[in-house]
Amino acid sequence: MPNFFTDNSDLLFQFNRLDLKEIVQLTEEDFHQAEKFTYAPINYEDAIENYKKILEVVGDIASNFIAPRAASVDEEGASFHEGKVKYAKGTKESLDLLSKAELMGMILPREYGGLNFPTTIYMMAVELISRADASLMNIFGLQDIAKTISQFANEQLKEEFLPSFSSGKYTGAMALTEPDAGSDLQAVKLSAYQDENGKWFLRGVKRFITNGNGEVLLVLARTEAGTKDARGLSMFACYGDGTVKVRRIEHKLGIHGSPTCELQFNDTPAFLVGERRFGLLKYVIYLMNRARVGIGAQSLGISQAAYEEALNYAKAREQFGKPISQLPVVSNMLVDMRVTLEANRSLFYQTSLWLDRKEKYEELFERLKAEKKSLAEVNEKVKEAGKVTAFLTPLTKYVLSESANKIAYDALQIHGGTGYMKEFKVERLARDARITNIYEGTSQMQIVAAAGGAINDVLSEYFDVWDKKEYKGSIAQLLSHLHEIRQIYFECLKYLKDKKDKSFQEIAAKDIVEIYGYLYVGYLLLQEANSDNRKIFTARRYILDALAKSLKNQETIKSELYSDVIHADTILQ
Repeated sequence: MPNFFTDNSDLLFQFNRLDLKEIVQLTEEDFHQAEKFTYAPINYEDAIENYKKILEVVGDIASNFIAPRAASVDEEGASFHEGKVKYAKGTKESLDLLSKAELMGMILPREYGGLNFPTTIYMMAVELISRADASLMNIFGLQDIAKTISQFANEQLKEEFLPSFSSGKYTGAMALTEPDAGSDLQAVKLSAYQDENGKWFLRGVKRFITNGNGEVLLVLARTEAGTKDARGLSMFACYGDGTVKVRRIEHKLGIHGSPTCELQFNDTPAFLVGERRFGLLKYVIYLMNRARVGIGAQSLGISQAAYEEALNYAKAREQFGKPISQLPVVSNMLVDMRVTLEANRSLFYQTSLWLDRKEKYEELFERLKAEKKSLAEVNEKVKEAGKVTAFLTPLTKYVLSESANKIAYDALQIHGGTGYMKEFKVERLARDARITNIYEGTSQMQIVAAAGGAINDVLSEYFDVWDKKEYKGSIAQLLSHLHEIRQIYFECLKYLKDKKDKSFQEIAAKDIVEIYGYLYVGYLLLQEANSDNRKIFTARRYILDALAKSLKNQETIKSELYSDVIHADTILQ
């Protein structure tokens, strides 16, 4: 029987080289968790073996149960009748099986029935589920709702909600977006007010809410009357009870199994999560970091599925007396898809590791602070991880979602006219891919978020360390190409700064972010190639392509092509 985990050599490669020792040690409280829970790992090797077994279970379920139901889920879709949302039959069956397998609380503490896994391992599971059915990921992947409650709510709320998340009884939703507050969440208007007993209630409308029919909603609301910015917003948890009216579900291009709802809150009882006024400034940022990475995993899963469909079709389809996979124009497309997919996976799991580090260091900082112990060393780790994560999460979401669209597009192209037909899986994949570079922040918003890190050269110390390593044979030549890309970056950066034109910098941000991303991924692949000869081809192909693209980006920046765009208001009249 096929297994999406054990059959994927590149995913296994990434799993086997993960540097999780510090993260696991912090997650397992120096393995003291084993004193409270007999099934907790007793050492690092035990933890890794446990992760591998669980991922094999997820890979089996994804391949042999979820994937065969994906087409019917797409065709049936989520439905809406008399104010009630109903999942497609296949979606319900898959969620039931995942619940029985105890996989709905992968990142929740064991105290509440969870598996207490690091985010990096959970993201591997999300990639596997997404490859099987991207729309199911939008429900399975909302474990971050429960994780946020676990991280910031008081003990009473944790006991209230978390065990039912772990069991699969509850699913959740992030109710952030409003009709007039999409990317600009500072404009949120839904209000939260207190009665004479201090109990909170919600009133207002949310729109484009993924799984808005979930049993538990995490809601961003305005608590400070008269405010119009982020400082007036707080975070609440509430039940999706009779006071929450689903006004409609959206009819979408893709991910049909995932209901997208418009919600009306009618004096809905709610519980404050964390501190008042920190809803957007702290808790949504925490959520969005995780959501960006989650969409990266979804993009990877779609990309892997599209690549597999294209490869299998190209090998089976004969034209001119031979399989089309042997036609150079087609084989070149397949090679590009494979290299992009592997490069993206390298980027993705490094970003996941940094997110894990950031969160674990922050937890350690709070614990040491409460114990009145020295904070200097861990404070530096918190700052570094925060700085790197703030750049890598938007970069990763941008790169992987744009790539998913390109890979799905090319996979359909390889199928020719048949790929345009609903009978073929690739048609659904192309539609499902399209949302990835839109929701949880469009690609344009990811560029805005990543620009500061690229301009401030946040990864320079890592590049310097990697430069000093010894590289064997042809890999040393690849290092020289990375030096060329780095020089291009420095020249472009100087050009932008010398112009002293903020508008120009904002327009050129996409080019500078891409160059910096090429550099980082190139160095990652160089390390992989230096330790495993099987990665030399991927590294060489990626780095040479990255050099060509960097030269193009440089030419775009220096050609004054953007000078007219600064006056776009005049041009677009």
